[in-house]
Amino acid sequence: MRLASFLVAAALVAAPAAAEARNIVVSNDDGLTSNVVALYHALKEAGHDVIVSVPCRNQSGQGAALHIGKPLTPLAEPCLNDAAQTGGPAAGPMTRADLPAGDFYYVDGTPIMALLYGLDVAGMERWNAAPDLVLSGPNEGQNVGSIAISSGTVSNAQFAALRGLPAIALSAGSNTEGADLANPLSPEVAELSVALVAALEEKAGDGPLLPQHIALNVNFPDQPAGAPWRATRMGTYNTYAIGFTANMAEDASPIMRAMAEAQGAQLPPLPGLSFDIVAAAPEPGQENDEAYVYRSAIAVSPMQAGYAGDASAEAMTAWELGDLIAE
Repeated sequence: MRLASFLVAAALVAAPAAAEARNIVVSNDDGLTSNVVALYHALKEAGHDVIVSVPCRNQSGQGAALHIGKPLTPLAEPCLNDAAQTGGPAAGPMTRADLPAGDFYYVDGTPIMALLYGLDVAGMERWNAAPDLVLSGPNEGQNVGSIAISSGTVSNAQFAALRGLPAIALSAGSNTEGADLANPLSPEVAELSVALVAALEEKAGDGPLLPQHIALNVNFPDQPAGAPWRATRMGTYNTYAIGFTANMAEDASPIMRAMAEAQGAQLPPLPGLSFDIVAAAPEPGQENDEAYVYRSAIAVSPMQAGYAGDASAEAMTAWELGDLIAE
């Protein structure tokens, strides 16, 4: 059986057995959101021990960025959704009274830095060991196609997998964004995420939930209720068209056009990224691409951790560079 089909077969189980309690670190790149709070409560109800460690503010698009050798200073402004207040430490427990004490943490840094705090500080204090699972997300917006490489949500799962930890990146629709931690879709996505974990547990037994150095990239459609699960691949179809433009004011961006009209004059050249949504149907062979399937199903794609090529790629490289590579 292909790896993708094997990994996703568990997600297709209608009624998985009772889940074993696991130690889980939840992180993301959005900060304290309704999605992450709903996932925390759903995991706790399933019997898991959960630590949440997220960026102070939204860090979408930061990928695997790190602030190396730069000490973090006290907060100059409050964190998103009042996770912590101005003047508070750069990393530590969240201060909202309605969040369970000792389970929610923030870092005034990148997504990977927030994950590392959960693994190396909060997790070690709680368990004195690595967690059984890392869940990154659910993100406010799908991470599909080439844009996934810049995603902090996906990068967190990749980083955890490189540490040898089972990891899953979870991404939902942008319609799951909610004011003050409230959105009716967030609990739906959370329950589906917990069902995925439980189904993987049924297959894994007492062992790890995923093979060594394999993570999952899971994308939920905008309306997740009743959506089927599909084994997919990270392929070549792109939902989002991203490129660089010499002048954003002349681009198709309605935001930039509105800025020009408000000023009543032509803006100076403003270079930057252009962004659009691809409406074209997939080419033959792309039908199983997660960037297409997520529109109508829950797309579950296995990811290899890091950039290592497989055995065939290694053999091809050795053959092509045979005159340079010493025996």
